[in-house]
Amino acid sequence: MKENNTATSCSDRRPRVVISGGGTGGHIFPALSIADALRRRLNADIIFVGAEDRMEMTRVPDAGYRIIGLPVAGFDRKHLLRNISVLKKLCRSMRMAKKVIKDFNPDIAIGVGGYASGPTLKAAQKAGIPTLIQEQNSYAGVTNKLLGKKAGKICVAYDGMERFFPADHIVKTGNPIRKTLLNGKKDTKEARKSFGLDPDKTTLLVVGGSLGALTINESLEKGVKRLSDSGIQVIWQTGKNFGTRGQEAARGLKGVVVTPFITDMSSAYKAADLVIGRAGAGSISELQVLGKPVILVPSPNVAEDHQTHNARALSDRGAAVLIKDSEARDLLVDKSIELIKDKDALASMSAEISKMALHDSDDHIVDEVCRLLNCK
Repeated sequence: MKENNTATSCSDRRPRVVISGGGTGGHIFPALSIADALRRRLNADIIFVGAEDRMEMTRVPDAGYRIIGLPVAGFDRKHLLRNISVLKKLCRSMRMAKKVIKDFNPDIAIGVGGYASGPTLKAAQKAGIPTLIQEQNSYAGVTNKLLGKKAGKICVAYDGMERFFPADHIVKTGNPIRKTLLNGKKDTKEARKSFGLDPDKTTLLVVGGSLGALTINESLEKGVKRLSDSGIQVIWQTGKNFGTRGQEAARGLKGVVVTPFITDMSSAYKAADLVIGRAGAGSISELQVLGKPVILVPSPNVAEDHQTHNARALSDRGAAVLIKDSEARDLLVDKSIELIKDKDALASMSAEISKMALHDSDDHIVDEVCRLLNCK
Protein backbone atom coordinates (compact mmCIF):
# COMPACT_ATOMS: atom_id res chain seq x y z
CA MET A 1 0.00 0.00 0.00
CA LYS A 2 1.26 3.47 -0.85
CA GLU A 3 2.21 5.39 2.27
CA ASN A 4 1.39 9.05 2.96
CA ASN A 5 0.18 9.59 -0.59
CA THR A 6 -2.33 12.29 0.29
CA ALA A 7 0.45 14.35 1.86
CA THR A 8 2.27 14.62 -1.48
CA SER A 9 3.08 18.19 -2.42
CA CYS A 10 3.29 18.77 -6.15
CA SER A 11 5.85 21.51 -5.54
CA ASP A 12 8.22 19.04 -3.84
CA ARG A 13 8.65 16.68 -6.81
CA ARG A 14 7.02 15.59 -10.03
CA PRO A 15 3.80 13.71 -9.26
CA ARG A 16 3.54 10.31 -10.97
CA VAL A 17 0.25 9.78 -12.76
CA VAL A 18 -1.26 6.72 -14.45
CA ILE A 19 -3.97 7.48 -17.02
CA SER A 20 -5.92 4.47 -18.20
CA GLY A 21 -8.58 3.83 -20.82
CA GLY A 22 -9.21 4.41 -24.50
CA GLY A 23 -10.70 2.35 -27.28
CA THR A 24 -12.23 5.29 -29.14
CA GLY A 25 -11.34 8.88 -29.87
CA GLY A 26 -14.04 9.85 -27.39
CA HIS A 27 -11.90 8.39 -24.62
CA ILE A 28 -8.45 9.15 -26.03
CA PHE A 29 -8.85 12.87 -26.80
CA PRO A 30 -9.98 13.73 -23.24
CA ALA A 31 -7.21 11.55 -21.79
CA LEU A 32 -4.56 13.37 -23.81
CA SER A 33 -6.04 16.76 -22.90
CA ILE A 34 -5.85 15.85 -19.20
CA ALA A 35 -2.27 14.61 -19.66
CA ASP A 36 -1.24 17.82 -21.41
CA ALA A 37 -2.73 19.92 -18.60
CA LEU A 38 -1.01 17.78 -15.95
CA ARG A 39 2.31 18.14 -17.71
CA ARG A 40 1.85 21.87 -18.27
CA ARG A 41 0.77 22.70 -14.73
CA LEU A 42 2.46 20.07 -12.55
CA ASN A 43 5.29 18.77 -14.74
CA ALA A 44 3.80 15.35 -14.04
CA ASP A 45 5.50 12.08 -14.89
CA ILE A 46 2.77 10.28 -16.85
CA ILE A 47 2.29 6.76 -18.12
CA PHE A 48 -0.76 5.50 -20.00
CA VAL A 49 -2.29 2.05 -19.79
CA GLY A 50 -4.48 1.00 -22.71
CA ALA A 51 -5.86 -2.05 -24.49
CA GLU A 52 -3.15 -3.56 -26.65
CA ASP A 53 -5.15 -3.81 -29.89
CA ARG A 54 -6.94 -0.47 -29.69
CA MET A 55 -6.23 2.93 -31.22
CA GLU A 56 -4.64 4.39 -28.08
CA MET A 57 -1.56 2.23 -28.72
CA THR A 58 -0.65 4.52 -31.63
CA ARG A 59 -2.40 7.80 -30.73
CA VAL A 60 -0.81 8.09 -27.29
CA PRO A 61 2.84 7.58 -28.42
CA ASP A 62 2.19 9.96 -31.32
CA ALA A 63 1.29 12.57 -28.69
CA GLY A 64 4.58 11.97 -26.87
CA TYR A 65 3.53 9.72 -23.99
CA ARG A 66 4.53 6.22 -22.90
CA ILE A 67 1.85 3.53 -22.96
CA ILE A 68 1.58 -0.06 -21.79
CA GLY A 69 -0.97 -2.33 -23.47
CA LEU A 70 -3.14 -4.85 -21.65
CA PRO A 71 -4.76 -7.82 -23.46
CA VAL A 72 -8.15 -6.88 -22.03
CA ALA A 73 -11.23 -7.05 -24.28
CA GLY A 74 -14.94 -6.40 -23.98
CA PHE A 75 -17.53 -9.06 -23.25
CA ASP A 76 -19.42 -10.51 -26.20
CA ARG A 77 -23.09 -10.34 -25.25
CA LYS A 78 -24.25 -12.19 -28.37
CA HIS A 79 -21.84 -15.14 -28.28
CA LEU A 80 -21.43 -16.06 -24.62
CA LEU A 81 -18.98 -18.93 -25.18
CA ARG A 82 -16.46 -16.49 -26.61
CA ASN A 83 -16.27 -14.86 -23.18
CA ILE A 84 -14.13 -17.73 -21.89
CA SER A 85 -11.17 -16.17 -23.70
CA VAL A 86 -12.29 -12.72 -22.55
CA LEU A 87 -12.13 -13.85 -18.91
CA LYS A 88 -8.66 -15.27 -19.44
CA LYS A 89 -7.54 -11.95 -20.91
CA LEU A 90 -9.11 -10.11 -17.98
CA CYS A 91 -7.22 -12.22 -15.44
CA ARG A 92 -3.96 -11.63 -17.28
CA SER A 93 -4.72 -7.92 -17.52
CA MET A 94 -5.35 -7.73 -13.77
CA ARG A 95 -1.92 -9.25 -13.11
CA MET A 96 -0.25 -6.88 -15.55
CA ALA A 97 -2.06 -3.85 -14.12
CA LYS A 98 -0.97 -4.83 -10.61
CA LYS A 99 2.64 -4.94 -11.83
CA VAL A 100 2.34 -1.54 -13.51
CA ILE A 101 1.06 0.00 -10.28
CA LYS A 102 3.80 -1.66 -8.25
CA ASP A 103 6.62 -0.72 -10.63
CA PHE A 104 5.55 2.84 -11.45
CA ASN A 105 4.30 3.56 -7.91
CA PRO A 106 1.96 6.38 -8.98
CA ASP A 107 0.61 9.12 -6.77
CA ILE A 108 -2.77 8.90 -8.50
CA ALA A 109 -4.54 6.83 -11.17
CA ILE A 110 -7.04 8.40 -13.56
CA GLY A 111 -9.59 6.38 -15.50
CA VAL A 112 -11.21 7.81 -18.64
CA GLY A 113 -13.30 4.81 -19.67
CA GLY A 114 -12.54 1.98 -22.03
CA TYR A 115 -11.48 -1.62 -21.50
CA ALA A 116 -8.17 -0.96 -19.74
CA SER A 117 -9.44 1.43 -17.10
CA GLY A 118 -11.15 -1.30 -15.06
CA PRO A 119 -8.11 -3.49 -14.27
CA THR A 120 -5.83 -0.48 -13.82
CA LEU A 121 -7.99 1.50 -11.41
CA LYS A 122 -8.96 -1.65 -9.52
CA ALA A 123 -5.27 -2.45 -9.01
CA ALA A 124 -4.59 1.12 -7.89
CA GLN A 125 -7.46 1.06 -5.40
CA LYS A 126 -6.28 -2.23 -3.93
CA ALA A 127 -2.82 -0.68 -3.48
CA GLY A 128 -4.24 2.34 -1.67
CA ILE A 129 -3.57 4.75 -4.56
CA PRO A 130 -6.06 7.63 -4.90
CA THR A 131 -8.16 7.32 -8.04
CA LEU A 132 -10.13 9.78 -10.14
CA ILE A 133 -12.74 8.80 -12.72
CA GLN A 134 -13.57 10.97 -15.69
CA GLU A 135 -17.07 9.85 -16.66
CA GLN A 136 -17.88 11.36 -20.04
CA ASN A 137 -21.42 10.09 -20.58
CA SER A 138 -24.76 10.94 -19.02
CA TYR A 139 -25.28 7.25 -18.24
CA ALA A 140 -22.44 5.56 -16.41
CA GLY A 141 -21.26 2.10 -17.40
CA VAL A 142 -21.02 -0.88 -15.07
CA THR A 143 -17.24 -0.68 -14.62
CA ASN A 144 -17.23 2.99 -13.65
CA LYS A 145 -20.13 2.49 -11.27
CA LEU A 146 -18.16 -0.20 -9.45
CA LEU A 147 -14.94 1.81 -9.45
CA GLY A 148 -16.78 4.92 -8.34
CA LYS A 149 -17.52 3.45 -4.92
CA LYS A 150 -13.86 3.84 -3.95
CA ALA A 151 -12.82 6.74 -6.20
CA GLY A 152 -11.67 9.93 -4.55
CA LYS A 153 -13.32 12.08 -7.24
CA ILE A 154 -15.68 11.45 -10.13
CA CYS A 155 -15.52 14.21 -12.75
CA VAL A 156 -18.71 14.34 -14.81
CA ALA A 157 -20.22 16.32 -17.66
CA TYR A 158 -23.94 16.00 -16.88
CA ASP A 159 -26.31 16.69 -14.03
CA GLY A 160 -28.05 13.87 -12.16
CA MET A 161 -24.99 11.61 -11.90
CA GLU A 162 -25.68 10.88 -8.24
CA ARG A 163 -27.82 8.06 -9.66
CA PHE A 164 -24.55 6.24 -10.29
CA PHE A 165 -21.94 7.64 -7.92
CA PRO A 166 -21.58 8.88 -4.32
CA ALA A 167 -22.90 12.44 -4.46
CA ASP A 168 -20.17 13.91 -2.28
CA HIS A 169 -17.45 12.68 -4.66
CA ILE A 170 -18.99 14.11 -7.85
CA VAL A 171 -17.61 17.25 -9.47
CA LYS A 172 -19.10 18.66 -12.66
CA THR A 173 -16.09 19.56 -14.80
CA GLY A 174 -17.28 18.75 -18.31
CA ASN A 175 -15.34 16.76 -20.89
CA PRO A 176 -12.01 18.07 -22.19
CA ILE A 177 -12.01 18.75 -25.91
CA ARG A 178 -9.26 19.02 -28.52
CA LYS A 179 -7.55 22.41 -28.22
CA THR A 180 -7.04 22.48 -31.98
CA LEU A 181 -10.77 23.04 -32.42
CA LEU A 182 -10.51 26.33 -30.56
CA ASN A 183 -7.34 27.55 -32.25
CA GLY A 184 -8.61 27.78 -35.83
CA LYS A 185 -8.04 31.16 -37.48
CA LYS A 186 -10.49 30.86 -40.39
CA ASP A 187 -13.88 32.53 -40.40
CA THR A 188 -16.93 30.76 -41.87
CA LYS A 189 -16.33 31.91 -45.45
CA GLU A 190 -12.64 31.05 -45.37
CA ALA A 191 -13.43 27.65 -43.88
CA ARG A 192 -15.86 26.85 -46.70
CA LYS A 193 -13.34 27.98 -49.30
CA SER A 194 -10.75 25.62 -47.78
CA PHE A 195 -13.05 22.73 -48.74
CA GLY A 196 -13.55 24.12 -52.24
CA LEU A 197 -17.09 25.25 -51.47
CA ASP A 198 -19.05 28.44 -52.14
CA PRO A 199 -18.36 30.73 -49.15
CA ASP A 200 -21.91 32.12 -49.18
CA LYS A 201 -23.97 28.92 -49.37
CA THR A 202 -25.57 27.03 -46.49
CA THR A 203 -23.44 24.05 -45.49
CA LEU A 204 -24.14 20.72 -43.76
CA LEU A 205 -21.39 18.75 -42.02
CA VAL A 206 -21.87 14.99 -41.67
CA VAL A 207 -19.47 13.04 -39.43
CA GLY A 208 -19.50 9.47 -38.21
CA GLY A 209 -16.11 8.88 -36.61
CA SER A 210 -12.91 7.41 -38.04
CA LEU A 211 -14.61 4.14 -39.03
CA GLY A 212 -17.82 5.78 -40.14
CA ALA A 213 -21.43 5.32 -39.06
CA LEU A 214 -23.17 2.95 -41.48
CA THR A 215 -26.70 4.21 -40.88
CA ILE A 216 -25.72 7.86 -41.35
CA ASN A 217 -23.66 7.00 -44.43
CA GLU A 218 -26.48 5.01 -46.04
CA SER A 219 -28.92 7.82 -45.26
CA LEU A 220 -26.68 10.27 -47.10
CA GLU A 221 -26.04 7.79 -49.90
CA LYS A 222 -29.80 7.65 -50.44
CA GLY A 223 -30.46 11.37 -50.11
CA VAL A 224 -27.34 13.39 -50.96
CA LYS A 225 -28.77 14.36 -54.37
CA ARG A 226 -31.85 15.84 -52.68
CA LEU A 227 -29.57 17.88 -50.41
CA SER A 228 -27.64 19.19 -53.39
CA ASP A 229 -30.82 19.92 -55.35
CA SER A 230 -32.07 21.90 -52.33
CA GLY A 231 -29.08 24.23 -52.60
CA ILE A 232 -27.32 22.82 -49.53
CA GLN A 233 -23.58 22.21 -49.60
CA VAL A 234 -22.35 19.05 -47.89
CA ILE A 235 -19.09 18.08 -46.22
CA TRP A 236 -19.46 14.33 -45.75
CA GLN A 237 -16.89 12.38 -43.77
CA THR A 238 -17.61 8.72 -44.44
CA GLY A 239 -14.90 6.98 -42.38
CA LYS A 240 -12.72 4.25 -43.81
CA ASN A 241 -15.28 1.40 -43.75
CA PHE A 242 -17.63 2.89 -46.37
CA GLY A 243 -15.19 2.47 -49.22
CA THR A 244 -15.99 4.52 -52.32
CA ARG A 245 -19.77 4.39 -51.93
CA GLY A 246 -19.95 8.01 -50.80
CA GLN A 247 -17.94 9.28 -53.74
CA GLU A 248 -20.07 7.25 -56.13
CA ALA A 249 -23.31 8.62 -54.66
CA ALA A 250 -22.04 12.20 -54.97
CA ARG A 251 -20.55 11.86 -58.46
CA GLY A 252 -21.56 14.84 -60.61
CA LEU A 253 -23.17 16.74 -57.71
CA LYS A 254 -22.09 20.33 -57.17
CA GLY A 255 -21.15 21.49 -53.69
CA VAL A 256 -20.64 18.04 -52.16
CA VAL A 257 -17.28 17.11 -50.62
CA VAL A 258 -16.85 13.44 -49.70
CA THR A 259 -13.80 12.26 -47.77
CA PRO A 260 -12.94 9.29 -45.53
CA PHE A 261 -11.22 11.60 -43.02
CA ILE A 262 -11.20 15.27 -42.11
CA THR A 263 -7.87 16.45 -40.79
CA ASP A 264 -8.92 20.06 -40.17
CA MET A 265 -11.99 19.60 -37.97
CA SER A 266 -11.78 23.19 -36.77
CA SER A 267 -12.51 24.44 -40.30
CA ALA A 268 -15.15 21.74 -40.88
CA TYR A 269 -17.09 22.86 -37.82
CA LYS A 270 -16.62 26.52 -38.69
CA ALA A 271 -17.99 25.95 -42.21
CA ALA A 272 -21.15 24.22 -41.00
CA ASP A 273 -24.57 25.68 -40.33
CA LEU A 274 -25.75 22.28 -39.11
CA VAL A 275 -23.97 19.09 -38.06
CA ILE A 276 -25.12 15.46 -38.27
CA GLY A 277 -23.33 12.92 -36.09
CA ARG A 278 -23.41 10.21 -33.48
CA ALA A 279 -23.94 11.05 -29.81
CA GLY A 280 -20.60 10.19 -28.27
CA ALA A 281 -19.82 12.28 -25.21
CA GLY A 282 -16.65 13.78 -26.68
CA SER A 283 -18.35 14.93 -29.86
CA ILE A 284 -21.23 16.44 -27.89
CA SER A 285 -18.83 18.37 -25.67
CA GLU A 286 -17.14 19.80 -28.76
CA LEU A 287 -20.47 20.85 -30.23
CA GLN A 288 -21.48 22.48 -26.94
CA VAL A 289 -18.30 24.54 -26.70
CA LEU A 290 -18.55 25.53 -30.39
CA GLY A 291 -22.31 26.22 -30.16
CA LYS A 292 -23.19 24.11 -33.20
CA PRO A 293 -26.75 23.02 -33.99
CA VAL A 294 -26.80 19.26 -34.44
CA ILE A 295 -28.94 16.29 -35.41
CA LEU A 296 -27.85 13.35 -33.27
CA VAL A 297 -28.27 9.75 -34.41
CA PRO A 298 -27.21 7.66 -31.38
CA SER A 299 -25.39 4.43 -32.10
CA PRO A 300 -27.39 1.41 -30.93
CA ASN A 301 -24.20 -0.64 -30.58
CA VAL A 302 -22.83 0.82 -27.35
CA ALA A 303 -22.96 -0.30 -23.72
CA GLU A 304 -26.10 0.61 -21.76
CA ASP A 305 -27.35 2.53 -24.83
CA HIS A 306 -25.44 5.50 -23.39
CA GLN A 307 -25.48 7.51 -26.63
CA THR A 308 -29.27 7.73 -26.52
CA HIS A 309 -29.04 9.02 -22.95
CA ASN A 310 -26.44 11.57 -24.07
CA ALA A 311 -28.63 12.74 -26.95
CA ARG A 312 -31.75 13.05 -24.80
CA ALA A 313 -29.88 15.27 -22.35
CA LEU A 314 -29.66 17.75 -25.25
CA SER A 315 -32.88 17.14 -27.16
CA ASP A 316 -34.98 17.51 -24.00
CA ARG A 317 -33.64 21.05 -23.71
CA GLY A 318 -34.08 21.96 -27.37
CA ALA A 319 -30.30 21.92 -27.84
CA ALA A 320 -30.33 19.17 -30.49
CA VAL A 321 -32.63 17.02 -32.60
CA LEU A 322 -32.60 13.28 -31.88
CA ILE A 323 -33.35 10.77 -34.64
CA LYS A 324 -33.28 7.08 -33.80
CA ASP A 325 -30.84 4.93 -35.74
CA SER A 326 -33.72 2.71 -36.90
CA GLU A 327 -35.54 5.73 -38.39
CA ALA A 328 -32.59 7.64 -39.85
CA ARG A 329 -32.68 6.18 -43.36
CA ASP A 330 -36.24 7.49 -43.77
CA LEU A 331 -36.08 10.74 -41.80
CA LEU A 332 -32.55 12.11 -41.62
CA VAL A 333 -32.17 13.87 -44.95
CA ASP A 334 -35.67 15.38 -44.96
CA LYS A 335 -35.22 16.65 -41.40
CA SER A 336 -31.84 18.13 -42.35
CA ILE A 337 -33.33 20.04 -45.28
CA GLU A 338 -36.21 21.29 -43.14
CA LEU A 339 -34.00 22.37 -40.26
CA ILE A 340 -31.14 23.95 -42.17
CA LYS A 341 -33.58 26.25 -43.94
CA ASP A 342 -35.10 27.38 -40.61
CA LYS A 343 -32.67 30.04 -39.42
CA ASP A 344 -34.65 30.76 -36.26
CA ALA A 345 -34.58 27.10 -35.24
CA LEU A 346 -30.83 26.92 -35.87
CA ALA A 347 -30.24 30.05 -33.81
CA SER A 348 -32.33 28.69 -30.95
CA MET A 349 -30.50 25.36 -30.97
CA SER A 350 -27.15 27.14 -31.04
CA ALA A 351 -28.10 29.25 -28.04
CA GLU A 352 -29.35 26.26 -26.05
CA ILE A 353 -26.40 23.98 -26.77
CA SER A 354 -23.99 26.80 -25.89
CA LYS A 355 -25.64 27.12 -22.47
CA MET A 356 -24.63 23.52 -21.74
CA ALA A 357 -20.94 24.08 -22.51
CA LEU A 358 -18.36 23.66 -19.76
CA HIS A 359 -15.10 25.36 -20.67
CA ASP A 360 -11.52 24.58 -19.57
CA SER A 361 -12.52 21.12 -18.40
CA ASP A 362 -8.95 19.81 -18.50
CA ASP A 363 -7.83 22.45 -16.00
CA HIS A 364 -10.81 21.81 -13.74
CA ILE A 365 -9.92 18.11 -13.67
CA VAL A 366 -6.32 18.93 -12.78
CA ASP A 367 -7.68 21.10 -9.96
CA GLU A 368 -9.35 17.96 -8.58
CA VAL A 369 -6.13 15.99 -8.95
CA CYS A 370 -4.37 18.66 -6.91
CA ARG A 371 -7.00 18.44 -4.19
CA LEU A 372 -6.58 14.66 -3.97
CA LEU A 373 -2.80 15.03 -3.80
CA ASN A 374 -2.86 18.03 -1.48
CA CYS A 375 -0.84 20.00 -3.99
CA LYS A 376 0.30 23.48 -3.07
